[in-house]
Amino acid sequence: MTQPIIHSSRLIQQKEKKNKVLIRGRGIISFIPLLPVRRLSSSNLVSYQWQRPHSSSPVCLCSWQYGIVLDAGSSHTALFVYQWPADKENETGIVSQHSMCDVQGGGISSYADNPPAAGSSLKACLDQAKAAVPAERHAETPLHLGATAGMRLLNLTDPGATQRTPFDFRGARILSGEEEGLFGWVTANYLMENFVKYGWVGRWVRPKRATAGALDLGGASTQITFETPDPAAPAVPLRLYGQRFRVFTHSFLCFGRDQVLKRLLGHLLKASSFRLALSNPCWPRGFSRSFPMESVFGSPCTAPLRPPNYFPSALVNMSGSGNAGQCREQAARLLASQDFAGTALPNVTGRFIAFSAFFYTVDFLQSVTKRRVASPKDLEDATEEICNMTWAQLLHAEPRMERFLPDYCPMANFVSLLLTRGYGFDETTFLDIAFQKKAGETSIGWALGFMLNLTNMIPAEEAGSWRATAPGPWVGLLLLLVAILLVAAAASACLLRGRTTPGAL
Repeated sequence: MTQPIIHSSRLIQQKEKKNKVLIRGRGIISFIPLLPVRRLSSSNLVSYQWQRPHSSSPVCLCSWQYGIVLDAGSSHTALFVYQWPADKENETGIVSQHSMCDVQGGGISSYADNPPAAGSSLKACLDQAKAAVPAERHAETPLHLGATAGMRLLNLTDPGATQRTPFDFRGARILSGEEEGLFGWVTANYLMENFVKYGWVGRWVRPKRATAGALDLGGASTQITFETPDPAAPAVPLRLYGQRFRVFTHSFLCFGRDQVLKRLLGHLLKASSFRLALSNPCWPRGFSRSFPMESVFGSPCTAPLRPPNYFPSALVNMSGSGNAGQCREQAARLLASQDFAGTALPNVTGRFIAFSAFFYTVDFLQSVTKRRVASPKDLEDATEEICNMTWAQLLHAEPRMERFLPDYCPMANFVSLLLTRGYGFDETTFLDIAFQKKAGETSIGWALGFMLNLTNMIPAEEAGSWRATAPGPWVGLLLLLVAILLVAAAASACLLRGRTTPGAL
């Protein structure tokens, strides 16, 4: 049985009771423990009543279960296929990434004026997911659509896509900023094996190591999340894999990459009294671009900067002047605003992993300047070198990145200031930041943490007493044990034979 990807005519029946959710579906009623994150209002949640599959559906004897997450970000959408063994560790599935697919086109929020196109854009990735998941698992494989800051800006919960899928679509949900931060933190620490680790004896064990903080820089928001020892700091109590954590998290809406670039342009235009021809100190010398006012002021993040007489179609002609110092001043102005400076943050402690646009920015700086970024001074020096390069020099250094090249100077300045002035990393604590895109073969982001939480909703199937153990290692151990016993028996026989031989002492 297929279900539409997005349809608003049926809503989930949900009641909260002591941090649990009563879910009705597939003929069962069960209480499901959830991560205690900030509650979403019912207006921000679109989901389904689940339906019992046809009795003629094939029975799957597979040892793996699957789940699919559509990460609907502000600038793009990605589809992730996850898998986990039939058994689970302390009611939380041992999940790994099977595959991923980047959806062509912009983020789902860009389809606000043409909702059916959002569903059509997903077809290629859904076809890939159908090939990845065994056909017998299709009807029972949950498909979740999680939307982040771009959709929070629009407050749009029903894109109205009509694409159909054989998977068990569980609805579209707009994650709060805190949820986005927490799920990213869960992903990072899960991949670093800070929660649970596969032991050599064939069991999942809990390593006694500290968790790492998570730094996420998306298209519309940025999140900082870490375990804090400060009892006065606002923190969320979490329980995962039988362990308790006290985690601080905060999301800064309108401080993501795309919105920062729009706001920088908005401030430049406002400072020039909205002239239609001006220079930009953050763009390289020799680069120019024309764009309509609407491309800057059409966002809720830049709406307060709009001119009194706003003409969305008015064309702006902007050219780069390549001034690193002036660009840094523009970026510092954003962090001095009440939206950021008015938020009290606890002191950063422990290791951190910085992903998404944090990684892409620092990776570009290191690649082009051939500098190792290991301190705030390194980051500032590499940023200044990039900002002083001409357009021709940048194109020669990274011709495949032409579309993004003008934005690296402003974003490098923003990242540098965000980490130091905003979050408080200094020469010592900066050394604890690892800039990474993946851990192993798995992408770092909120989607895996989201799925780890959602696997609580999937009952554990019957499995053996040894959890998450593949037969291969045990066959090898058994053969080794048999070989040892045979050698020991042969040695004993030889020893006994020697003792019964005439003349033996």
